[in-house]
Amino acid sequence: MHRMATLRRELGLVGAVGLGLGSILGTGVFVAIAIAAGVAGPWLPLAIAIAAFVAACNGLSSAQLAAVHPVAGGTYAYGRRFLTPAVGFFAGWTFLAAKSASAATAALGVAGYLVLMAGWPEPVRVPLAIGAVAALTVLVQAGLRRSNVVNLVLVGITLLALATFVLAGLPTALAGGAGEAAGAAVPDGATAPAAPFDLSALAFAAALSFVAFTGYGRVATLGEEVRDPRRIVPLAVIVTLITTLVVYLAVAWVGLAAVGGEAMGAATAGAAAPLTVVALAFEVPFVPAVVAFGAITAMAGVLLNLILGLSRVAFAMARDGEAPAALARLDATGSTPTAAVWAIGLAVAALAATGDVRATWSFSAVTVLLYYAVTNVAALRVREGRFVPKAVSWTGLASCLALSVFVPPLTWAAAAALIAAGFLLRWWARDRT
Repeated sequence: MHRMATLRRELGLVGAVGLGLGSILGTGVFVAIAIAAGVAGPWLPLAIAIAAFVAACNGLSSAQLAAVHPVAGGTYAYGRRFLTPAVGFFAGWTFLAAKSASAATAALGVAGYLVLMAGWPEPVRVPLAIGAVAALTVLVQAGLRRSNVVNLVLVGITLLALATFVLAGLPTALAGGAGEAAGAAVPDGATAPAAPFDLSALAFAAALSFVAFTGYGRVATLGEEVRDPRRIVPLAVIVTLITTLVVYLAVAWVGLAAVGGEAMGAATAGAAAPLTVVALAFEVPFVPAVVAFGAITAMAGVLLNLILGLSRVAFAMARDGEAPAALARLDATGSTPTAAVWAIGLAVAALAATGDVRATWSFSAVTVLLYYAVTNVAALRVREGRFVPKAVSWTGLASCLALSVFVPPLTWAAAAALIAAGFLLRWWARDRT
């Protein structure tokens, strides 16, 4: 296991922002925005802005914790240190649940865009997704990590694909998509009626969009790798979130204006490649292929990072006696937690087998909101070395709890059942030690 104490302080602001964008720009922009569009319709930009605000509060709380307690494990470790071991376990377990669901969504997104780009039949999408999980699990098991150079290349490809989507879609969006964006036909050039405001739909869309920002946690835990963590980490969080917000709003506006929220949402039900489906309406031949290629590379990179990060959290929990001891075993080189990697790979593959990106992403929403609620509570317990106002953490906590209320009851029930199962597993693991 790589020791944080050996990391060199070599990252500046550009490198930290690059890592943040590489962790965020993926499934969120290529799949989740369309899922949220199907819920909020023309109110999607407001939902994205709310999500960005909540993410900023939570990101600053995470940065505060990383500065005073720079260890691996994220909120799992912060919960144990500043709250109680049980709360730490709750955070770790919800993180595993949330990010496993996010990883499954990424795998389904990779497969969906590949199917559309290659012209393969839709039924092969789920087997392809499971195959992508298996292939990347093998790579993680072999010790593959995404270097900073590779990360910047992938971020560049992603931004180029998204810029192509926005620029190519502007003529279609400006040519009369306003009626489509409002979800209504506009006869004889009349003005489309404004869509009715629905608070519950807006809040649920904001919860779905919030998950699309949560890669900022990678930035917030870079305290041991940047040259001036107290200055660079909070700044990198804000720059990353502002850049992501601009990208998300541009993509959302073009998609809404071109085809409307209902059509964007519907595109996630089948191929799970909504931006390519939208790009087909632009009538620019090369754009769908460019978007699909950018989506595949971005989400494959996200999937790799998620499997890597999830396996390390599972390893840390097992090492602390909070999960089965088998998950704490390392390979012969002492660098890879073999059992944890394969356990995570199997969990992600099982979720991908559902074939439903809307279900997996909704499950991510409620569990990740609970996870960051713990982050904010832990941040409120920090007394020495404080540089983030407590009002920020209070706002983040209240926002997470408020948005979670609007997640559908069925998703809440599934999350509650999994959390209960987690505590049973914890009891079993601790009873055997």
